[in-house]
Amino acid sequence: MKLENMRLIVTGGAQGMGRHFVQRLAESGASVAVGDVQPEGLEAVKESCRGLPGQVFSRPLDVSKISDLKAFVDWASEAMGGLTGLINNAGILRDGLMVRKDRETGEVVTLDEAAWHATLAVNLTGATFMVRETVAKMIATDQKGVIVNMSSIARYGNRGQTSYAATKAAIAANTRTWALEFARFGIRVGAVAPGMIETPMIQGMNQKARDALVNMVPVGRVGLPEDIWEAVRFIIACDYFTGRTIDVDGGLSM
Repeated sequence: MKLENMRLIVTGGAQGMGRHFVQRLAESGASVAVGDVQPEGLEAVKESCRGLPGQVFSRPLDVSKISDLKAFVDWASEAMGGLTGLINNAGILRDGLMVRKDRETGEVVTLDEAAWHATLAVNLTGATFMVRETVAKMIATDQKGVIVNMSSIARYGNRGQTSYAATKAAIAANTRTWALEFARFGIRVGAVAPGMIETPMIQGMNQKARDALVNMVPVGRVGLPEDIWEAVRFIIACDYFTGRTIDVDGGLSM
């Protein structure tokens, strides 16, 4: 599929990788509907794309609220004159060990239930129903296209990331499931699994932890949003690609 012909939703598009995807799509001439919980960030990304070949539309979106995402998909389709896909990028981190012992008090501390449910609400339920609503709209309007999900190399398991790993493993598995289900409608589904990428999530790490992770990456550096965009662009462009997850991690093994 040609990027300039795409009419795509990008969730979590106000910062980090999502913002980079919006910029690249607009540069390519695509139409983009950007959703995020950060209104100021939405205005900033829209302003940064002013004058580019593509059109950028923005509206607040909380993917953890089903009614919100349903309204967003309807709005995006109308604003862009149709939908040909989704970059399912919105996500959060709420890390914590399943069970640990407090070093000072010796108290046994367990995984916070609110953090677990918040992570699932955004990363899994929200991502899943974004696919449901987008694909339903595409089928109803007889439009072919592509869904790009964002998984993570954490899906293989990573200490302190029970909730995050669970959601990203599920998204990778359902990428295959949805590819099989949607193929007859001319809709492909692929996923990208980033490793350690230079985003606000990573920038919030303490330097010692960051350095330790970088030392584990065979290519010797943190990935950039552009590295992930290259994989996203491939999935969109290659009409013979579906049902697979591409690891873009610099060779990192967790």
